[in-house]
Amino acid sequence: MKHFTTEEWVDFVNHVISSSQQEAMQKHLATGCKRCKETVSLWQRVNKTAAAEASYQPSAETVRLAKAAFAITGMAQPQKESQSLIEVLFDSFLQPAVAGSRSVVIGTRQMLYRADPYQIDIQIEPKPGSNRLVITGQLLDLSHPGVIGRDIQVTLSNRRGNTVLAATNQFGEFSGEIENSGDLELSVPGEADQPIVISLRNALGKLPGGKA
Repeated sequence: MKHFTTEEWVDFVNHVISSSQQEAMQKHLATGCKRCKETVSLWQRVNKTAAAEASYQPSAETVRLAKAAFAITGMAQPQKESQSLIEVLFDSFLQPAVAGSRSVVIGTRQMLYRADPYQIDIQIEPKPGSNRLVITGQLLDLSHPGVIGRDIQVTLSNRRGNTVLAATNQFGEFSGEIENSGDLELSVPGEADQPIVISLRNALGKLPGGKA
């Protein structure tokens, strides 16, 4: 006895076979083939379930609750995020301290990032006698070897409403001062108008007074 394949029975259930093929398969089922009947029954149930899902419409109350939940989490609004992969090449805070000096407070943080198309060198240090940070850095355009990132706007933010704008000079260098909130965010224009955002938690460790 010839048995039909699963693919053929799927087409049979979906009515996408020729009339002669359908007739032949109907005759085969009439012979009482248990295996093929079970296959047809399975795919008929799948077809029925798929049809029910396609026609399902949630109630207005369910839609309203779902929209409210998304709005609360902020997921209802489109987010403009950096499309660039940011890679930490070096962070002095992640390097082991020299033996015998682990208790010494290091007042300067040096970092090196790769964020296409740039390599970004950043240094953060406290300004003596104040609660401010001095941030200096340099941008290199990796998409054009030997070309310095000149006249590029750099935005510094302490994520507490204090923002400073700086522009790179002919050497790709930038500098700025900002109030130390504990956090720091640096952004530069990236490709396709997507900003490259580097966020630092606890830019220099603990704040004055012991607050993290």
